[in-house]
Amino acid sequence: MKTTETSDLWWKNAVVYCLDVETFYDSNGDGIGDFAGLAERVPYLADLGVTCIWLMPFYPTPDRDDGYDITDFFGVDSRLGTHGDLVEFLRTSKDQGIRVIADLVVNHTSDQHPWFRSAVESKDSPFRDFYVWRSDAPPDTSAEVTFPDQEDSIWTRSEPTGDWYQHRFYRHQPDLNIANPRVRDEIAKAAGFWLQLGMDGFRVDAVPFFLELTGAQTDELPEPHEFLKDLRRFLGRRSPGAILLGEVNLPYEAQLRFLGGEAADELTMLFDFIGMQNLYLALARQEAAPLAAALEGRPKTNPDSQWATFVRNHDELTLDKLTESQRQEVFAAFGPEENMQVYGRGLKRRLPPMLGGDPSRLRMVYSLLFSLPGTPVLFYGEEIGMGEDLAADGRLAVRTPMQWTDGKNGGFSSAEEDDLVARPVQGEFGPDAVNAARARQDPESLLHFLAGLIRRYRQCPELGWGSFEVLPQASPSILAHRCTWEASSMVLVHNLAPSPAPVTLDVTSPRHSAADLDGKTLLDLLGGTDPRISRKGAVNFDIEPYGYRWLRIPDPNDHRLP
Repeated sequence: MKTTETSDLWWKNAVVYCLDVETFYDSNGDGIGDFAGLAERVPYLADLGVTCIWLMPFYPTPDRDDGYDITDFFGVDSRLGTHGDLVEFLRTSKDQGIRVIADLVVNHTSDQHPWFRSAVESKDSPFRDFYVWRSDAPPDTSAEVTFPDQEDSIWTRSEPTGDWYQHRFYRHQPDLNIANPRVRDEIAKAAGFWLQLGMDGFRVDAVPFFLELTGAQTDELPEPHEFLKDLRRFLGRRSPGAILLGEVNLPYEAQLRFLGGEAADELTMLFDFIGMQNLYLALARQEAAPLAAALEGRPKTNPDSQWATFVRNHDELTLDKLTESQRQEVFAAFGPEENMQVYGRGLKRRLPPMLGGDPSRLRMVYSLLFSLPGTPVLFYGEEIGMGEDLAADGRLAVRTPMQWTDGKNGGFSSAEEDDLVARPVQGEFGPDAVNAARARQDPESLLHFLAGLIRRYRQCPELGWGSFEVLPQASPSILAHRCTWEASSMVLVHNLAPSPAPVTLDVTSPRHSAADLDGKTLLDLLGGTDPRISRKGAVNFDIEPYGYRWLRIPDPNDHRLP
């Protein structure tokens, strides 16, 4: 595949940055971030190297689930601004070469949505079948709830009809009936609306939930995956470069179906939850094996699909795909206190506090993130090393105001603290010590390191486009892998332990024979020493504690600048 053939697949080597408008920057002093403030901060994101902004929900909402309870799929919450403010932000982002995707939350609505307010009143409501109902008492579904500390069933009885409505999340978020063609039409209409305004696609929330049919629904829509295919085709007609980035936390083989298999005609990208969870197990053990096994277990995908990699996102750090004993290992290493854990399955922490603020270990983890095959996704504040607010409930612990300065409210807002949408982080990871202004002035900061890492990542098509293989190592703390794209090949080496370790690499391949490589050196793309290749095509060196190397294998036909 030639580079000229891939220009429309911009997401293959994108850098995605997730943020919540209401906690990013407040331009008018009311304590709530807004689109006008976000537009002011777009140059900061461009300087970092971000190429795609992912917006968490900005739609009208009663805000009982941080915006994921929506009352209008076509609106902008008035606290955040207007459609005009959103369009100005989109224009500013495009001017800086940054695409924008939005959360598409179509598993459910708020119980205050006009559809549900009508549906709940009468079985004759024209919106009754927009939701999922049952007339008989439901069985025990406590094992199926998403938030076991808040709900004990996925069904709630409502008056005046006396029927039960389904909600896989909170009871104030009734599930939409995807089997209803009118619902599917409304979802497509909303997607088309935002594409018309300038969005470049969507992060699709809770995909397996809204495709899972119950009861009579199964007769109405026997193949729910056809809806994803229809949605993908719709996006292709309206905006050919638009993407669907899906939240599908399932085993790998089950995930593959949501990409559309060999046809690649459903979701464009999937988050690699299994790789992320095994990364934390590997970090806890200081051994590469769990992550290596997860990566080797990834099924191969069509080149028109992609995995999205991350070390943190906007939810709890779920560990649900680990065994109970493995989960306890991660808890012991990174969240030993009860207030650091959530729902018995995950952590409500950010990475810097989990690693004790160790700059060497932090840099190693982010080097690993950007070197893994796939598209890296950052959560706002990661680039400066923000911490969490353990006093906040559940997932809100990591959804704290962005820390811009060491001034009032971390420079997020001029409002009084009681008026803020969320309390700033306190303590050693709060804005007094961790903020963007200080990081920009310090050439040794995590911010500068990540900006440099992103520049290198963008110069390495092997990482976004290439094939992948794990290279065996004698030292258990070393993860070495190779990414190859056309004639270009790289070896990435990471030491997960706090002690040095020997590394031995065989860099030969069908395109790189030992004779061709004899006496040449590997180019260290991160500025370290260039290791020399032996006559047998081997490379030997010692790597420092929490060390990392990005090594390009020389090729006589590779004329790119180093």
